Amino acid sequence: MHLYGQKGRYDMKDLIPQEVIERKIYLIRECKVMLDSDLARLYGVSTKNLNKAVKRNADRFPEDFMFQLTADEFKSLRFHFGTSKKGRGGRRYLPLVFTEQGVAMLSSVLQSRRAIHVNIAIMRVFVKLKQILSTHKGLMYKLNELEKKTEKHDVEIKSIFEAIRQLMAPAPPKTRVITGFKPTCRKSG
Repeated sequence: MHLYGQKGRYDMKDLIPQEVIERKIYLIRECKVMLDSDLARLYGVSTKNLNKAVKRNADRFPEDFMFQLTADEFKSLRFHFGTSKKGRGGRRYLPLVFTEQGVAMLSSVLQSRRAIHVNIAIMRVFVKLKQILSTHKGLMYKLNELEKKTEKHDVEIKSIFEAIRQLMAPAPPKTRVITGFKPTCRKSG
């Protein structure tokens, strides 16, 4: 795979397919995040070296840029992508995850040409996801409004049908009221 185009620039289409990046974005603590190990693979560095660079520049990564997973979060995430257990060549520490802002900050910390271009690709995916979510929110709002109107119409239609049924129902039998003279019996005694 040739990464450089005519002017020595990365061809982003050849670098990382957008779908690959999309599959590496997880929703944890209501944030879209990427794992340190996934980012390291994308940047072409080891997870250990990525985390070392982050620790050397810890003041650039506040908690809303990066945080460490809890054991429970990592355990549930492990079901999504099989990772080895501690002591079998796997991780010794809980992974770090980076929010969109944290990923953007990584390019300045890693300072490689590849990191810059990988970050551009990742930022484009985050923007695309935001656009998709805003479209879905707009559609969801319209769908809810339509549902409310339909429910209102349903109530109105039901009352119309009820009125029609009452009009079509046979009239109840009339009770005859006898008018005129009614003899009364008196007992003599």
